[in-house]
Amino acid sequence: MSARDRSVLALERLGWSGPGAKERAIRERLDISPTRYYQLLNALLDDPAALAHDPLTVNRLRRRRAVQRARRDPEDPA
Repeated sequence: MSARDRSVLALERLGWSGPGAKERAIRERLDISPTRYYQLLNALLDDPAALAHDPLTVNRLRRRRAVQRARRDPEDPA
């Protein structure tokens, strides 16, 4: 895993106080857009190295992603 990958997971572990705080932190700490951040994060959720590095965060986010997908398409078993 790259340093940026580890930084993405570390940022995802933090709590956020209000609207826009996370997006500001993404831009300031990682110097990427929130859209790119979420693309990277989504890819990390499928990366075995990310799971080994931070299983609590990755599994929590995988569960959240599964719930969101089920809400969008209740007939899709993925």
